[in-house]
Amino acid sequence: MALRREDMDSKQIIKRLKSSANPKNVAGMARFGINPKGTLGVCVPDMRKLAKEIGKDHKLAQELWKTGIHEARIISGMIDDPAAVTEKQMDSWVKDFNSWDVCDQVCMNLFDKTPYAYDKAKEWAANDREFTKRAGFALMACLAVHDKKAPDSKFMPFFALIKKYSTDDRNFVKKAVNWALRQMAKAKPGLKKKAIETAKELQKMESKSAKWIASDALRELENR
Repeated sequence: MALRREDMDSKQIIKRLKSSANPKNVAGMARFGINPKGTLGVCVPDMRKLAKEIGKDHKLAQELWKTGIHEARIISGMIDDPAAVTEKQMDSWVKDFNSWDVCDQVCMNLFDKTPYAYDKAKEWAANDREFTKRAGFALMACLAVHDKKAPDSKFMPFFALIKKYSTDDRNFVKKAVNWALRQMAKAKPGLKKKAIETAKELQKMESKSAKWIASDALRELENR
């Protein structure tokens, strides 16, 4: 049931989300590495539809985030206003990331549109916490796709970070490193040569993770 915009407080939105809960979806999501804790099993298209009905609302985004509910946090990233987001909020939210999909959705729908995105990508990539580090590399990938006007030079420092942290064999980290490398090459044609060179350097490293990142990236980039 659709809600009127004026009726869309956090309690009503959570009530609507819970009415769409699907335990079977939660089980299926868990098989793809999505944390089932606090998860209702609402599909992303339904969340996008609800977020569109809500519109941008910074205060409501904060309230939804505090619920700790998986889908509510994804919607928070969809409805928050990038211009109202502070570094403090970004650092607070990233500490709450406990699932790759929440991490990626918030990075691609909100964080990459803030003025702090490039600095946070570098800062978080160096963080030891798994989902904070993933957020750093997810931001690199999202910025490459969404920041069309950015010069290639803004992305060059990311390659050193990709090389430095390519040896991290944690699944959600290495996949994000790989994602960043591939997206910079695909979305920024001027960076493709550098991306392939970096991948070939990773290929020579004594690290299973680095070798996997390299082979997966080269398989795609050298065939384009």
